[in-house]
Amino acid sequence: MSTVETKERGNRKERTGVVVSDVQDKTIVIEVTRRTTHPRYKKVIKVKKKYTAHDEQNEAKIGDTVRVVETRPMSKVKRWRLLEIISHAE
Repeated sequence: MSTVETKERGNRKERTGVVVSDVQDKTIVIEVTRRTTHPRYKKVIKVKKKYTAHDEQNEAKIGDTVRVVETRPMSKVKRWRLLEIISHAE
């Protein structure tokens, strides 16, 4: 008796952010903002981080809100790829 096992991929991280650069070919830079508490002063602060993501069709433009997902290393700094464009810039 052979059972067919469906091997699922591991849980991949997702981030939602705004495109700040689309100059490079098939690459976008997104900025993700999150809120966290300062360890000593307990004040809520905003922390921004930039991620480089793969955009195969060059469809994301500056100002778009996008969702990216973790993937295999595509270059020295690219470890994310574009999953969907949530909203276009006005």
